[in-house]
Amino acid sequence: MRGLLILSLALLVLPGCKPKSADKPQIRDAWVRLAAVPGRPAAGYFTIVGGSKDDRLMRIDSAVVKSIELHQSSMAGGMMTMKPMANVPVAAGTKVEFAPSGNHAMLFDVDARITPGTAIPMLFTFSSGAEIEAEAKTVPAAGDDMPGMGH
Repeated sequence: MRGLLILSLALLVLPGCKPKSADKPQIRDAWVRLAAVPGRPAAGYFTIVGGSKDDRLMRIDSAVVKSIELHQSSMAGGMMTMKPMANVPVAAGTKVEFAPSGNHAMLFDVDARITPGTAIPMLFTFSSGAEIEAEAKTVPAAGDDMPGMGH
């Protein structure tokens, strides 16, 4: 009988146990396409997976990049337009994609020592106070393969 009681209590407690990482947003598949022309900005792409509560991506920082801006791309009158985003809403449990021809991060003044294949450390800061570190793979300028697309 005592064993049954302990098992019953354990089953009641287990549903409340979930990995701590699921509470915070996650960053997946981060990569950066380096600029074709030295001195021009690079473009960063990644997927944000929302945590257990709604949140907002407020900024991205890196020790090897002077500044990083979030940009929204859209088509207007047959032309691609781009405008800065102050922050990015991330609903609980959803995915927000930053991908070529869509939303992206612009990386200004990337350290000259960063070359294709060098990882860029990035710190994603959310309105909840969550700070998520990720390493972005780097690829050469446009026209070359994206990560996972083969070479």
